[in-house]
Amino acid sequence: MTVTLNLKPELEAGLSAQARASGMTVEEYLLSVVEGVVLPTARKASSADERAAAFEAWSAGHRPTPPLSDHAVSRDGMYEGRDH
Repeated sequence: MTVTLNLKPELEAGLSAQARASGMTVEEYLLSVVEGVVLPTARKASSADERAAAFEAWSAGHRPTPPLSDHAVSRDGMYEGRDH
């Protein structure tokens, strides 16, 4: 199904920002939002394996990022530059 929406400029800007922040296109982001509203009962009925597969498929659609260094996740790294 194809749907055309006429959005106010501020709504369009917010939607674009949310999609970018999620690492998705606007179309992908809107689809995920609609699925979350329309299909919540179907998700609850899914088995653990189905939910795991869905999560892996979802995560595969995001760009890979390098892991944080040990220092970045250490207590010293988190509070660096702050007065204790």
